[in-house]
Amino acid sequence: MNKIKKTDHFYLIDGSGYIFRAYYALPPLTRKSDGLPTGAVSGFCSMLFKLLEDSKSKENLQKPTHFAVIFDSARKTFRNEIYTEYKANRSEAPDDLAPQFEYIRKSVVAFNLPSVDLLNYEADDLIATYAEQILAKGAKVTIVSSDKDLMQLYKKNVRLFDPMKNKFITPEDIINKFGVEPKKIIDVQSLAGDSSDNVPGVPGIGVKTAAELINKYGTLEKLLDNTNEIKQNKRRETLIKNKDKAIISKKLVTLKKDTPIKISIEEFQLKEVDKNKLYEFLREMEFNRLLSLAISTYGEPGQKVNKIEEEEKKKIPINK
Repeated sequence: MNKIKKTDHFYLIDGSGYIFRAYYALPPLTRKSDGLPTGAVSGFCSMLFKLLEDSKSKENLQKPTHFAVIFDSARKTFRNEIYTEYKANRSEAPDDLAPQFEYIRKSVVAFNLPSVDLLNYEADDLIATYAEQILAKGAKVTIVSSDKDLMQLYKKNVRLFDPMKNKFITPEDIINKFGVEPKKIIDVQSLAGDSSDNVPGVPGIGVKTAAELINKYGTLEKLLDNTNEIKQNKRRETLIKNKDKAIISKKLVTLKKDTPIKISIEEFQLKEVDKNKLYEFLREMEFNRLLSLAISTYGEPGQKVNKIEEEEKKKIPINK
């Protein structure tokens, strides 16, 4: 395995986010041979293929040398030990999506890419941990996700690409969403809470008010130490009364950067597509359109792609 260099660039893909985007973006699809639901698998494969090819384009400048797809492992994590109601509002996966998870994992293997998950942790925690390790080696990171929680990781040499909007996140985007710089996002979320994840926050305090308070006091802890300074009676009383909820919320929204990961970043080195493995999987899933597209891109097994075609494909920008 090659040593990590400062010129290396890692793409970390929020695989769980990709799954749900693929599932809800496409109409139901089934495999004709046995009726297996395959819509989410089809969408996932198409998105992964597009990202792989777009990321190699010349206009992108920072092409990946390493690539990994990160998944959630289970519904329950260490956060449920901190707060039993965490994500309790989430329903189980739809009946036609559950059987597709296994094939989505297989699709990552078919594309010759590493996939990672870890019991008791969310994909976001693994992405945070890997990002720290990559930065420590002096390399760069692109996180591919539409998840707002990952915005807290934005900093020098860590960029975020939103596949839903097909654009890179800017500091202005983060300010517009949270009203603070990236390193203060967790403090704002601790106050405002998050209804989608059942993070309680402080009742009656939204993102705008939370941002005002954090911009003034700097951190949640400093705010809670100085609540007596707040002139609005109701706001002051609410903060004092719900101090514990704010502290618990901060533990819930803070991504872990020290998860006990078992797969090293060196194992993420981007390999050439194994055409036999990929085409066999696409045939098995009956994804004929994607199979045809893959063959036109990579060539038949044993055949090299025409150099002129390769150069033309490199001109497709990631932000098209």
